[in-house]
Amino acid sequence: QHYFIQSNLRLKMTMEVDLDHELMNSFQTMNTTDKDVLINEFLRVLGSQPNAAEGEFYLDMANWNLQEAVSAWMDVHHPRNNPLAMRFVQDITIGEGESVPPSTTFTKTWRIRNSGVETWPAGCSLRFTDGDQLSTYTEVAVGPVQPNREIDISVEMCSPPTPGMYQGKWRMCNPSGNYFGDSIWVIICVDAGGVLGVTQQLNSSSFEFHNTSSQSDGPISNPFNMGME
Repeated sequence: QHYFIQSNLRLKMTMEVDLDHELMNSFQTMNTTDKDVLINEFLRVLGSQPNAAEGEFYLDMANWNLQEAVSAWMDVHHPRNNPLAMRFVQDITIGEGESVPPSTTFTKTWRIRNSGVETWPAGCSLRFTDGDQLSTYTEVAVGPVQPNREIDISVEMCSPPTPGMYQGKWRMCNPSGNYFGDSIWVIICVDAGGVLGVTQQLNSSSFEFHNTSSQSDGPISNPFNMGME
């Protein structure tokens, strides 16, 4: 029985490595918005396990982003050993759909919680994953965070020059590159008459990522590092 379990574990690990390689090749070569093509590619990558209806469902939920759809399917059907968890708490600055003037620098801040039982280790980060990239930074390093601790994460962004609605999705990622927790969003309406929220303070062009705890009077001991792109 012990040998059988070990064999199954080796087989699962081999399948995951092969699938990761297959996914990377597919994502690097895909450049289409045709829904039928994306559904077929979803089915090709995952083999005979999902059907076309499942493929359409997961792609639609992921806004027809193949990588996000495949990751979501894998999270449900073949969850990896990732005990980390995160919950979105609230937007601190720039509420959902808030009006911002064109070509305006602003700081987006989210409050999130370590909702799991494991401390987030060093090497975790918040990553831009999909949508409109409003920041020159695609990754923000996050220091160790203990269970039930809440922190604020800030990213400097700039509104596009053209009026309209823009949204970008960010997710927490562990040191191994696996996503965990809720997706968090920045959603803005670029409008010539827009104003930033009253909580938004832009006194200078300098910017600093900061990491504060709602359960203490000051910042926790591991501030964010800039320069991860």
